[in-house]
Amino acid sequence: MNDPAGFVPPPYPYDRLDRLAPLAAALPGGVVDLSIGTPCDPPPAAVVDALSHSNAERGYPASIGSESLRAAIRTWLHGQFQVDVPVAQIAACVGTKEFVATTPQYLKLRTPSRDTVLYPAVAYPTYEMGATLAGCRGVPVPAAPDGSIDLAAIDPADAARALMLWVNSPSNPTGALSDLHAAAAWGRANDVPVFSDECYIAFTWDAPPSTILHSGLDGVVAVHSLSKRSNLAGVRVGFYAGDAELVNYLKEVRKHVGMMVPGPAQAAAVVALGDEAHVVVQRDRYRHRLERLAEVLSSWCGVEVPMPAGGFYLWFDAHDGWQFAERLAREGGALVSPGDFYGAGGSHNVRAAVVQPDDRIELVASRLGVR
Repeated sequence: MNDPAGFVPPPYPYDRLDRLAPLAAALPGGVVDLSIGTPCDPPPAAVVDALSHSNAERGYPASIGSESLRAAIRTWLHGQFQVDVPVAQIAACVGTKEFVATTPQYLKLRTPSRDTVLYPAVAYPTYEMGATLAGCRGVPVPAAPDGSIDLAAIDPADAARALMLWVNSPSNPTGALSDLHAAAAWGRANDVPVFSDECYIAFTWDAPPSTILHSGLDGVVAVHSLSKRSNLAGVRVGFYAGDAELVNYLKEVRKHVGMMVPGPAQAAAVVALGDEAHVVVQRDRYRHRLERLAEVLSSWCGVEVPMPAGGFYLWFDAHDGWQFAERLAREGGALVSPGDFYGAGGSHNVRAAVVQPDDRIELVASRLGVR
């Protein structure tokens, strides 16, 4: 029997949309799902070929990633950002969601005198859940007026107890860009490791792509994923890189847990990281879809739907996120995410992911009477 005082998992955020799905499904053509950031476009054929013919499926893969994968990551980091990270300070993870969710518990074992996880107040919900699963205090950090994380708003008492600070730029869900140099400096000044979730970095619109590694490696870890840039969400390949002591500690802990990216997935990742042409194509697709869906929703509801500074989500004030989501499901057959999925501060907002093909977005436009 469960202990009534024990942990009871809350409803998974996206499961709460189940009641709206039948409303959208009732329209001819069915549901257009803009709620979850699941890529719909194909990965490069060479990546699929590597996945199919790697001959890496028989043995146990290295949990830190194969030598070829870590070398490919190092080359990619240097080519994209002109940062040099030693291979020893790079490791693979099974996508990045599991890394976000499990890292606080590993750090709590490392530093039991600290018990607080700092994260953006409007954010990917797994930052908070990772703190909860580790038995830590999850403390949201407010946003500045431009949507970036407001480091000055962190209470010194919380900083003194902080196990880690999460930053996310471009942000999910808001698309805002944060000053990662400032975040790294804050972490060093307060002796708090800073983990920078940079999964949407390939889709940075309003500035050159920036990584926290530009500020040096000490005290920081950058977290990256191939799910978005290469349409490989189902393959589950991510990586983390940065501070030598932090990366080495996490590498050793994760070996014991058996966190291993499958060998064929690692082989496919090597090919994907060596090809930027497909990422340029994907950037163009998302940019076009963002512009079109923003136009459609603005025309339909009379609410300004701004373009994001980064990422492939539209984030806008709909006055009541759930009311807007239900109306759009009924009238447009589209599912979007009410903003309270991402923290209480987002309750008025809606997030729409432009992860459906152009013809499906046009189907929504025609249902809403927008040309």
